[in-house]
Amino acid sequence: MAQFFSVHPDNPQPRLIREAVRILRAGGIMAYPTDSCYALGCMIGNKEGMERIRAIRQVDDKHHFSLVCRDLSEIARYARVDNRQYRLLKAATPGGYTFILEATREVPRRLLHPKRSSIGLRVPDHPVVAALLAELDEPILSMTLSLPGDDMPLNEPWEIRDRLERQVDVILDAGHCGLEPTTVIDLTDETPVLVRRGRGEVQTLGLA
Repeated sequence: MAQFFSVHPDNPQPRLIREAVRILRAGGIMAYPTDSCYALGCMIGNKEGMERIRAIRQVDDKHHFSLVCRDLSEIARYARVDNRQYRLLKAATPGGYTFILEATREVPRRLLHPKRSSIGLRVPDHPVVAALLAELDEPILSMTLSLPGDDMPLNEPWEIRDRLERQVDVILDAGHCGLEPTTVIDLTDETPVLVRRGRGEVQTLGLA
């Protein structure tokens, strides 16, 4: 049975954040809010957690996770970032974007795109995520909370609880956070490629 924490969306209670991170470190998985929509997350090294999340989503290993990071310096630890990419990342983070970049050796092989050695990374603009990442001191391995057969990601915390309380270990209820997934931009080539248009504005990045 999942723990259910009602977390203030702007000033998350430190006690609840610490307890959520304790659950993650013990091998748990969580449902948590972001600046785009609710997501499922676990620690990078949690192989069983990865498989549990895939089972909830009913996706195979071709459906990739993203690394949710604190800031640009953490992105640079897990991805190779040149000056051109850095300028674009700086303009777009924190925010509703996921960037596909060439991974460094810090990223476990099981997380990489099998043909390209790339990884999706993002820096959400949400106080709850910022508090989780500060306490955890490493990225969250994450996937959008969209269930099989649903047209939209889950956004009602009570519905998340009803449908997932026996499949996840902790649910962070910060109210509504949106239904639109992130904008995905591939930065592995010379020219940025818009993979998916979502919450993040593309005009400001010159990709309209």
